[in-house]
Amino acid sequence: MAWGYILGFNNMFGSSGMAEESGMFRVHQTIGSVLCCKCGIPMQPNAANMCVKCLRSEVDITEGLLKRLVLVHCPECESYLQPPRSWVKLQLESKELLTFCLKKLQKNLNSNKVRLVHAEFIWTEPHSRRVKVKVRVQKEVLNGAILEQSYPVEYVQQEHMCESCSRVQANPDQWVAAVQLRQHVSHRRTFFYLEQLILKHGAAASAIRIKQMEQGIDFFFSNRSHGVKFVEFIGKVAPVRSRHDRQLVSHDPKSNNYNYKYTFSVELSPICREDLICLPPKLAVSLGNIGPIVICTKVTNSIALLDPFTLRHCFLDADQYWRASFKSLLTSRQLVEYIVLDVEVVSSEVTIGGTKYRLADAQIARLSDFGKNDTIFNVKTHLGHLLNPGDYALGYDLYGANSNDMELDKYKGLVLPEAVLIKKSYEEKRQKKRGKPRAWKLKSLEMEVDDKGRVDQDKMLSEYEQFLKDLEENPDMRFNISLYRNKEYQPSEMASVTDGDELPSVPLEELLADLDLSENEDEEDNMTE
Repeated sequence: MAWGYILGFNNMFGSSGMAEESGMFRVHQTIGSVLCCKCGIPMQPNAANMCVKCLRSEVDITEGLLKRLVLVHCPECESYLQPPRSWVKLQLESKELLTFCLKKLQKNLNSNKVRLVHAEFIWTEPHSRRVKVKVRVQKEVLNGAILEQSYPVEYVQQEHMCESCSRVQANPDQWVAAVQLRQHVSHRRTFFYLEQLILKHGAAASAIRIKQMEQGIDFFFSNRSHGVKFVEFIGKVAPVRSRHDRQLVSHDPKSNNYNYKYTFSVELSPICREDLICLPPKLAVSLGNIGPIVICTKVTNSIALLDPFTLRHCFLDADQYWRASFKSLLTSRQLVEYIVLDVEVVSSEVTIGGTKYRLADAQIARLSDFGKNDTIFNVKTHLGHLLNPGDYALGYDLYGANSNDMELDKYKGLVLPEAVLIKKSYEEKRQKKRGKPRAWKLKSLEMEVDDKGRVDQDKMLSEYEQFLKDLEENPDMRFNISLYRNKEYQPSEMASVTDGDELPSVPLEELLADLDLSENEDEEDNMTE
């Protein structure tokens, strides 16, 4: 277990190296040997005139060093106590855990004038509640000789739940901060996307409970700072406005301590991607007389708007939006499918925010009217780079829509187009692949479902399926989220599309491997057997 050797005579070889570099004549020196004063064996001379074995028998530099310490470990959240009251999450056999263990040992090493040289883990059973570290130290002993020796240090894990975990175990509803996310729209597409952003960045890792509500999600935290940090994260990825309040729970007049429950109300903008918007007159003027009929092309912490008839675009941040606080004229649930009869490009291709557009004059007809009447619409569209005669497109039917918008009434003499195309439709081609698994999948948050949310399961499943289709069609949406390989997918099941363009899909190089530690451990066990 213990071993050692003596270090010295570095200056002698250092001077010979300098002589060789300078090109001077050098007399070769031979190091003589002396007899150990204890056992008499020949050895190279050192300050103690003793061999390593005899020096080790005379001096033990590990004497007085701690060889057994205690680590206070929380079994629920896998964190360790860092005195006096802070807890840190550390993985077994990680660099962070090794540093944490050595810090507990450093004070004892300094008091014994021992220098730490190297440290590494010794493997132990995961359920043994032991962490063993092999430590190598140096110390100056007899007459300036330096002895190096290694020895094991055992850390015993003492199980003790941290304050937040003990509070949760005692009463799961004993939260300190609650964040209520709400969006007043008729669908949950925004929350599906937010869920993936939260998972990728681990924003809700400290949440003790997540509950799905009728028009949003509630997050519960055991610490106010965790709730504040989560609200700041949501403000960086979506246009929101928030307010907070607190309620006194208890008060100790002797120590003057107050316990509060904090509630953060966060409202998301009701404007979603692909919505048709009529801008208020004052806002349209401040944005350079854009629109007033515009399309929302992207929603991050700002709202990207595009005029589909002139390709002019602008961005609204959260403050600008909430000052005007307008609503959508039509939403994605009111999209109508059209068939494209003819397309004539009228401008060159333009790239706006990483997305390509091209103005074109299109002749379209509603798919529901096709073959029943001769109603044809001539419209201008920004999808000239995508559409060809015979393609299908989704758009808003302003010809048959009964719009009752206050902002629209403020524009006198405004002539509305008969239709506004939003995106190309692949629904007919998707019919051939219906029921077959995708090559990728998404992870989801573990959340409770409110009683009202259980009733609309069919509606939620259809909206989730539409969200997956949007991910396939839009690479910009996939850029900020993590997609994983689907083990149930078989490449042979993928049917090739022979007519027209192929369906938009997710490239395999964008997918991440879904690591399952339990399966890896089973494979290792089978190999050892």
